Amino acid sequence: MIDKTRPDTQSCVADIPDGATLLVGGFGGAGMPHELIEAVIARAPKDLTIISNNAGNGTTGLAALLAAGLVKKVVCSFPRQADSFVFDKLYREGKLELELVPQGNLVERIRAGGAGIGAFFTPTGYGTPIAAGKETRQIDGRNYVLEYPLKADFALIKARRGDRWGNLTYRKTARNFGPVMATAATITVAQVEDIVPLGTLDPEDIVTPGVFVDRVVAIGTGAAQ
Repeated sequence: MIDKTRPDTQSCVADIPDGATLLVGGFGGAGMPHELIEAVIARAPKDLTIISNNAGNGTTGLAALLAAGLVKKVVCSFPRQADSFVFDKLYREGKLELELVPQGNLVERIRAGGAGIGAFFTPTGYGTPIAAGKETRQIDGRNYVLEYPLKADFALIKARRGDRWGNLTYRKTARNFGPVMATAATITVAQVEDIVPLGTLDPEDIVTPGVFVDRVVAIGTGAAQ
């Protein structure tokens, strides 16, 4: 019997090693897997590389992970904002490496990682510092930059509902990067509000099929079925 459910967040992240690369879903607070991040902080693997849309807000979520001193590098498209003081401090002190990636390039690099695409050309970033040291090419009179896929050891994502096979549905904008990140990691871990019995989720509503998900944990009121 296939059963990908886990009893708690700690068991979901217990095998994340030092030096791992993590894809972390979320757009600001929307879709951020806070409870899984808290479990990673408690586990305390060091020298992590985090791939996410931004670099943390306030003192929770990714910001808390950075503040714990567990991250050596952040790959993101939007590192600075009004409440990104944790990232700002660490970066200015030289304690954190940053790879800045335009948002469209970021999601396409993740998608390419999941789809097995070796590399792709994009016009975004051409003629800017982002393209420094990268291969460029002119195609049909337009200049492009070669970008490579992003893949990870683990993906930590948040969905609304799941079943024991790992099929997932999302709530509105909380969907953001979760579906594409689920395809690009060796192990995908999803926290959900409820784990429902098989057959409850309408196949037309399932966004992430269970084939891309390895572990599911209920954070809300729902119990595993």
